[in-house]
Amino acid sequence: MTLQTKVTFGSVLLATVIVTAVSGVDLCRFMELELQATLERAEVIKDVAREEVVDTHNRRRDVALREALRDPELKRNLLNLLRSPNGVLCIDMVSAQNQEVLASTLENRIGSTAYPTDFSTLVLQRGWFEKLNVLLFKDRQYYMLQDPVGSSGATIFYVRVVIYPALIRPSLKDTLYQNAQVAILCVAGAVLLTFLFSMALFRSLGHIGQMLDRVATGDYEPENLPSGKTASDELSVMASKVSLLGERLRGAQFEVSDLRGNIDHLLQDLEDAVFIFNREFRLVFASGSVEKFLGRDRADLPGQLVSGVFPPSTTLGLLVAQSSQNGRAIRNRRVPLAAPGQALAGPAVVLLSVDILESLPGGPAGASGILVRVRDPEAQRKINRELQTADRLSAISRITSGVAHEVKNPLNAILLHVEVARSKLSRGDTDVAEQMEIISREILRLDRVVRTFLDFTRPVELQLDNVPMQDLVREIVDLARPQAAAANIRVSVRQEAGGVEVRVDRDLLKQAMLNVVFNAMQAMPEGGELRFEASASEDTAELRISDTGTGIPPELREKIFRLYFSTKKEGSGIGLAMTFRIVQLHDGTIDFTSEPGKGTTFLIRLPIAV
Repeated sequence: MTLQTKVTFGSVLLATVIVTAVSGVDLCRFMELELQATLERAEVIKDVAREEVVDTHNRRRDVALREALRDPELKRNLLNLLRSPNGVLCIDMVSAQNQEVLASTLENRIGSTAYPTDFSTLVLQRGWFEKLNVLLFKDRQYYMLQDPVGSSGATIFYVRVVIYPALIRPSLKDTLYQNAQVAILCVAGAVLLTFLFSMALFRSLGHIGQMLDRVATGDYEPENLPSGKTASDELSVMASKVSLLGERLRGAQFEVSDLRGNIDHLLQDLEDAVFIFNREFRLVFASGSVEKFLGRDRADLPGQLVSGVFPPSTTLGLLVAQSSQNGRAIRNRRVPLAAPGQALAGPAVVLLSVDILESLPGGPAGASGILVRVRDPEAQRKINRELQTADRLSAISRITSGVAHEVKNPLNAILLHVEVARSKLSRGDTDVAEQMEIISREILRLDRVVRTFLDFTRPVELQLDNVPMQDLVREIVDLARPQAAAANIRVSVRQEAGGVEVRVDRDLLKQAMLNVVFNAMQAMPEGGELRFEASASEDTAELRISDTGTGIPPELREKIFRLYFSTKKEGSGIGLAMTFRIVQLHDGTIDFTSEPGKGTTFLIRLPIAV
């Protein structure tokens, strides 16, 4: 079954269910109204009939009860009450002793005995399903309403109005027939509308499918909308996006072609020289700055042995030969490029790396070749400086990523109240003082955000000096102790960086570290422990600042160093961002680990002074 068939069938089924439900509710409502009306008419007939019977009985007390109740005039009067069809079958006078019908408007009922059900119980207490079953399917079901007639508190007989629900059935069938006609028309209309809608919908989907087929086969020619028209509905937007995708894939195809055409130029522009030798140690591939290091044309090298490319008389050649024989890799080893007395073709010293190429799975055991890389240390240092600059730019972007949010809020508020003021003015309402006040306030707020950001990003002149790591930690601890004691926080210090100096701006770095310390104390409102641990490695000094506070939730950890981000109600969101920037300015790093409910540890790394 196709999707179009499913949609059509589902829509028709839904329309049928809705129409059937509405028709059923309408039929039940009509049934309730008919039964209520029948009950009301039967009550009226019962009351009038009782008065007629009582009058006749009082007039003819001189005759037997049975004869008095069969008075012809009484019968005519009772028949007049039943002249209009209203669901009432007859009026009986029934003995109170044995339920025998003493007199009736229907002759064949005289002398019979009947015990019909009370009609008011059916109408007022039974459910709609039982009522519908009585009206439509039960042909021999009779109901009654009755009043007693007697004297001295004793009931002699009953005046009973007999209701036959089958008499109401024709009017219900007429209503059912009308509902069925309306339902059929509604379902037919739903089928027609659904068919037309599905045709329009699936025609658009078919067009999108054709576009995707063309994209899949490599035909990326875009289809533009007619001039002056824009995509407004979802399918048109989808079609325009598919067209845009095709256009981009077409552009990517051209870019890949250009990349294939320029790959040789890219290899030639590499700062490194890369050589691949096969199992027989013959050169199979050379790229990069080969001429710079060897002084030979790259085209002349393929097929030569290792000894032909790197002469064993040079330290470089000797190391490459040893590595190829013993299978030991070399990593960034500094070696002189030329032999003593030999003219230099490139830099005096290079970085040599040799990697052993393993054989493919299923191939012969042992190495399948070697890969030799030769790099210029100065070029490596240049790349490291560029990467360091990129890291700093990335750090600045990370710090200032919260600025957009701070700027967006006042701008949105200004735009909203400008629109409110414009709406008021267009209606002739010149009372826009409230909007102007809000706009002015948001402009001042925006000005504060921008000025804070400019102050934050303004270049800082570092007053660098060699500072012992122990002295720096001691000063920070001394500044933190008074506030920690007031907050019932225990301070512990472990110094393992004796004799280590860092080249820093003393005051600026203390400010950065104190931001971390004060945040740690604020995370322990009920008291706790604040730990300082200083240590050093070969070229890095480290300071760990730990607390036993509430910790940082995982969902907030990426935002901690963002400018303007703060979890404190009165926080400015500048402290840790400033700390991050100051540490970066000192060529250091700052990171943290945290466990909710157990605390947080900030780790600050700084290069050791040379």
